[in-house]
Amino acid sequence: MRVLTVNAGSTSVKLERYDLSGALPPLAEPLAPEYAAALPELRDDTLAESLKSSVDIVAHRFVRLPDGTGASLRLDRAQLERIAAVGADAPLHDAVAVRAALAIDRLRPGILQLAVSDSAFHATMPPAATTYAIPRELTQRGLRRRGYHGLSHEYAAHRGSMLAGVEVGAARVVTAHLGGGSSLCAILRGASIDTTMGYTPLEGVPMATRSGSVDPGLLIHLLRSGTSVDALDEMLERRSGLLGMSGISGDVRQLLAADGEPAAALALAVLAWRLRAALGALIAVLGGVDVIVFTGGIGENAGSIRAAALEGGLGLGIAVDLERNATAAEGRIDAAGSPAAVCVVAAREGWQLARAAAAVFCG
Repeated sequence: MRVLTVNAGSTSVKLERYDLSGALPPLAEPLAPEYAAALPELRDDTLAESLKSSVDIVAHRFVRLPDGTGASLRLDRAQLERIAAVGADAPLHDAVAVRAALAIDRLRPGILQLAVSDSAFHATMPPAATTYAIPRELTQRGLRRRGYHGLSHEYAAHRGSMLAGVEVGAARVVTAHLGGGSSLCAILRGASIDTTMGYTPLEGVPMATRSGSVDPGLLIHLLRSGTSVDALDEMLERRSGLLGMSGISGDVRQLLAADGEPAAALALAVLAWRLRAALGALIAVLGGVDVIVFTGGIGENAGSIRAAALEGGLGLGIAVDLERNATAAEGRIDAAGSPAAVCVVAAREGWQLARAAAAVFCG
């Protein structure tokens, strides 16, 4: 069987095609896609190109699926309408994924399409981690912490544990998916127990254009001062984060290149500070840590951000090898004697989507 995967992120759209004719290898040992393309935006001509070879099923990453749908959902027009109704909680992602599914239906009518949840991995979080301190009648309506980047966190935990030589089912792992959108996750024996994103992908650490966590009272102040709900939403989603703090860019590469620019230096310092705080909090929840994994565009490529996030050893003496941290594309980067392994893992969300599609197609 051949699977086309569509990963609509906040800053890019990634397409991959897999031939899964044989037995599936373990999650931590991914197959290479036979076709791959990364685009800054959705393009029908590239979708058409990706469908030229025989494709049996298309798997889409959806940040937010309706409650009760499980880890995956067969797509049709009615289901896409249901997804669009909740997709406003993830406007930088799911609107693009819906458009991609509709475009593929036009290009290849009747082809089996699958929505794969990016939050299902976090279903194992305990109520103490998911419950907001708001009136009970609101939390009973589903207003709770959900978490996202689940596909990436699960893969990174398995791959990082393999690189570290430990069994994921017996390990305490913190994964840091750092990219256009960023989140961290505490994983105990292979299961998510806490994460930094909440009801929407806005909560947590600062991101490229998203604010991350902000005092709710500050937002109430802005609303009372005349900022409209739509303007506030646009500001928090598209004009905040690294872009908002620096006034230059939400791209870490450009901020690192802006040598001597105080606003760029401040944005990077805030990011590192919040990452250290999040790492410390998740390690505390786990009661210690065996493996720390960095993944995503920033996590894989910005050694200085990794080093800054681990500055001071998180109070545990965790340290990176400077040379390996500066050059590693994937692998261990911890220094000799570090009490926890530190790994860089290349994100493989497409591989996760392909595996989900295989389970449905062959099940």
